[in-house]
Amino acid sequence: MKKISNWFLIPMLLLLATAAEARLTIEITQGIEGAMPIAVVPFGTPGAEGAPPGVAAIVAADLARSGRFAPLAAEKLPAQPHDGKGIDFAAWRAAGVENMVVGQVQGSGDKLLVQFQLFDVLRGVQLTGYSIPTTAERLRRVAHQISDIVYEKLTGQRGAFNTHVAYVTVEQTGAQERQFRLAVADADGFGEQVILSSKQPLMSPAWSADGRRLAYVSFEEGRSVVYVQEVVSGKREAVASFKGLNSAPGWAPDGRRLALTLSRDGNPEIYILDLQSRALTRVTHSHAIDTEPAFAPDGKSMVFTSDRGGRPQIYRVALDNYRPQGRPKRLTFEGDYNARASFSADGSQLVMVNGENNRFRIAVMELSRGTVRVLTDSRFDESPSFAPNGSMIIFATERNSRGVLEAVSVDGRAHQRLGTSQGDVREPAWSPFISQ
Repeated sequence: MKKISNWFLIPMLLLLATAAEARLTIEITQGIEGAMPIAVVPFGTPGAEGAPPGVAAIVAADLARSGRFAPLAAEKLPAQPHDGKGIDFAAWRAAGVENMVVGQVQGSGDKLLVQFQLFDVLRGVQLTGYSIPTTAERLRRVAHQISDIVYEKLTGQRGAFNTHVAYVTVEQTGAQERQFRLAVADADGFGEQVILSSKQPLMSPAWSADGRRLAYVSFEEGRSVVYVQEVVSGKREAVASFKGLNSAPGWAPDGRRLALTLSRDGNPEIYILDLQSRALTRVTHSHAIDTEPAFAPDGKSMVFTSDRGGRPQIYRVALDNYRPQGRPKRLTFEGDYNARASFSADGSQLVMVNGENNRFRIAVMELSRGTVRVLTDSRFDESPSFAPNGSMIIFATERNSRGVLEAVSVDGRAHQRLGTSQGDVREPAWSPFISQ
């Protein structure tokens, strides 16, 4: 069994203060028919005094949320082995299980050891197994790490359970007052951390490529200002406070530049800001409104929204060393509205808001073919963001006159909903994989 050392498991976000009680709740509203049957057996706790239970439950919930797995219900488990020696593979095959996870948590307090094994039930062989030192406080993080390992082993695609989501919540606090909060939570909605609270609007959070900083727009000064804030320390600075509009920040892959929409010269245009020198490079020159820039993962191009053709559509411009090359090219032609585009991590797809007949839904474009697939069936979807492995898309929508977040798989077959007990939640941004 392999061993994972502590440093590999602790992303920087764990250095924050103790997490507040989870505010986001997740409901799986549609799964995938024919999802892979799997059993995640409750982990044993021999000698683990005071060890929080539920590692297996977290792993099972992660895998179920992906839409690609159908964990066997706890009451249907034919047995509860904690290691490979106790597995009767014939009994598990009879229960319709193809793969299974077993494990145990040993130790106490700040010295826990989590061991798990993944088995191919049909062949009766172990596929992988790890021994992970951790603490009670970090046990949930370890569970997500296990989910990532299992997901990758069985699908060939890197798991994204051990990642985070930034979002904005809005609560009515008085007849004329609202409270805006910029928050970060685990991808399953737990461990919310409020990054900033304000009585003025907060919007457009965007993650740096290393997952350590957020750029966002704040109206704390009575007008739009773009800030960059370190997630762990809370240190922040205003990076764009020009006359007029300062909005829609998007990080360059190198982490040293931001794309922005500025109206400093009179018309909303796309600029690239060097965060160190504060030098600006103007990307677009148009009488139309150009906004919502997003870099390609290789930094060699950028997409943005423009109404230069009469209606908002997505355009792409080539870049050379972060300088525009040639005229922007229109990418979208299906629907009378396409906006808020961003790339998948491999650069092969764009996610966007597609509008037609006053319905605004989430769609994905395959860039190699130019084809567009609409994934949702709502009326007011907005702010889509890819998971870092490209498997899911999180977005904001409206249900029962309240703002909620939803997630959909890239094939449109799996859906889940993330809501709060009070107020609205909007403007989601899925983090990249956290660098270790």
